[in-house]
Amino acid sequence: MASPDGASGVGGSPEETELSITLTLRMLMHGKVTAGGLGAARGKGETVKRIREQSSARITISEGSCPERITTITGSTDAVFRAVSMIAFKLEEDLGAGSDGATAGRAPVTLRLVIPASQCGSLIGKAGAKIREIRESTGAQVQVAGDLLPNSTERAVTVSGVPDTIIQCVRQICAVILESPPKGATIPYHPGLSLGTILLSANQVRGCSPPG
Repeated sequence: MASPDGASGVGGSPEETELSITLTLRMLMHGKVTAGGLGAARGKGETVKRIREQSSARITISEGSCPERITTITGSTDAVFRAVSMIAFKLEEDLGAGSDGATAGRAPVTLRLVIPASQCGSLIGKAGAKIREIRESTGAQVQVAGDLLPNSTERAVTVSGVPDTIIQCVRQICAVILESPPKGATIPYHPGLSLGTILLSANQVRGCSPPG
């Protein structure tokens, strides 16, 4: 998942070493957000192109008939954090645009990270100490889902706040998961691929149906 590019790392600070690591971050987003805010569902919109170019991160957006999409961001930690920052500010901008002007105050932005369940214990910490520390030091709200996402070994980690606090929070979450690699095989979450998921969510999620 993560691999330092430098051979020795001698003399490098933790921050410098961190920037040489390749990171993949997965986020669960509503299709209307990825299609309307970031660009087309296929990830070919102008906004997502701009974020790719300015952050140097690789960004892909999953396809499907369900309302949710998986947005995958890959690159150096620095590039991934730049991309997350741009996405968070774009979401805040879109929220502000929908509230009768930009003077309504900064609306909280919510990102849902998708993280292997085997790493969530390290993120929560003993008796919840680590997640409490992240909340207190960043000012962001962080919640780790108790249940696995359907047909996967991953959980959703919800981060809410203004973009500045979200960015600091994501940095700290990534530091934890880089230090605690996933254990065993990870079955990634794919929105709406399973018939069982479709049947279970049919009453709550409209439009999530098999093609045909």
